[in-house]
Amino acid sequence: MEYKVGSFLDSNLTNTSEWLQAGNILFSDILGIDNRIIENILSIALEQGGDYADIFFEYSIYNGIVLDEKIVKSASQSISLGAGIRVIAGDQTGFTYSESIEKGSLEKAARNASAIARSSQIRKPHNLNFSEVNKNYYPVSNPSSNLDIKHRVELLHKADAAARKADPGIIQVTANINDVTSFILFANSEGTLLSDTRPMLKVGVNVVLKDGNKVETAQSGGGGRIGLEYLDKHPFERHGEEATRQAQVLIKAKNAPAGQFPVILKAAQSGILLHEAIGHPLEADFNRKNTSAYSGRIGETVASPLCTIVDDGTIMNDRGSINFDDEGIISKKNILIENGKLVNYMHDRISAKFFNVEPTGNGRRESYQYFPIPRMTTTYMENGDSDPEDIIRSVDKGVYCCTFKGGQVDISNGDFVFVPVEAYWIEKGKISHPINNFTLIGNGPDVLTKVSMVGNDFAFSDGMWSCGKGQNVPVGIGLPTIKIEELTVGGAING
Repeated sequence: MEYKVGSFLDSNLTNTSEWLQAGNILFSDILGIDNRIIENILSIALEQGGDYADIFFEYSIYNGIVLDEKIVKSASQSISLGAGIRVIAGDQTGFTYSESIEKGSLEKAARNASAIARSSQIRKPHNLNFSEVNKNYYPVSNPSSNLDIKHRVELLHKADAAARKADPGIIQVTANINDVTSFILFANSEGTLLSDTRPMLKVGVNVVLKDGNKVETAQSGGGGRIGLEYLDKHPFERHGEEATRQAQVLIKAKNAPAGQFPVILKAAQSGILLHEAIGHPLEADFNRKNTSAYSGRIGETVASPLCTIVDDGTIMNDRGSINFDDEGIISKKNILIENGKLVNYMHDRISAKFFNVEPTGNGRRESYQYFPIPRMTTTYMENGDSDPEDIIRSVDKGVYCCTFKGGQVDISNGDFVFVPVEAYWIEKGKISHPINNFTLIGNGPDVLTKVSMVGNDFAFSDGMWSCGKGQNVPVGIGLPTIKIEELTVGGAING
């Protein structure tokens, strides 16, 4: 069995149809999970009643290697195989998973799920009908699984050398390559049967720079649902150089002043603030429970008319993209805030039924071991008309933020605190000097009303972000340069 699976995975599935059907072929032809078995499992899941049942099969291969101080510190490969079974009966959800896909194990898991969510009405699942998705949003011409360990180590050494060459003050470099290929087979009691092959590549470089008595750390990374062609456009060495450049900026940075100032967010990576402060409160499970600052506000003006915010799972090769979500809903572009007006939340099947709307393709899970909940895919603000240089020139004294390392958000009221990494002080319409040791403090809904300029330089962040909400899932972010008229900068009093 293992030999057959290995031979299958060694195939170069570059044909779009073969790529999309790979999960179906793997589970049916090699692992023996055919339609008859799946329909039987769904019937057992509904034998004690229920409105709906689904089963999520997953076979994932993980590879990871880390180079630290020019030495390979770890190299690993692991395989995850199993299935998650869910039953929905009214407001009840029963979920179990099995790490074995043997018939008896799946039947036991289905009965357990059935016992958790039951109803008086017994339904029979529809006959399964395999349907291929309309479009593959992550075509891969050179799968990362083709890269052997020798060449992985060579790439890591190149990134290490590039970082050290950029500055002799670099005293430590850590570089890593991680990739996973997941083969998915999804079926539900409505007769849906879908297959997907989900690639993911992530590379990263962390550096430590010492200059006299000052020491700074910085990082650069990227990737996406893409293969080795990513490295053709983004050579690993550039991440080494970029991490060093950021460390050099931080070494020279001065303490930021404290107070209320205009804040400019640079395009691309600053979108993480949008993701946290605006995106999460627009996930429908929070709004269904009335625990979001946006609960009950559909149709209201919640932002500047310059703001149109989108969640879109169809961005080609983006880290947050999915051909269909983990509930079998085909991915699409969802407008959340349109010209300042709140028009939609991000829904899974459960919240969509509650709000009497269609699911938006945002039902996502970390793996087969988790049940799906509303989650973002790739969330961004659409382009504006302003020249980014004009936006900077419009500020007399303020802050220009380029990258962030994290933050905290209170979903119930939208209050947030974010920590910028690379940032600059603006003086009389010009970038003056780098600043650090400060936070941005504000309120998500309030901030959106203070967006006074939106740039014409929209860009997606390189694929490096994951989102935690009890489960970790890969996400994408994007943003044009934007100006927020006023935010609280928590910095040094006399910086």
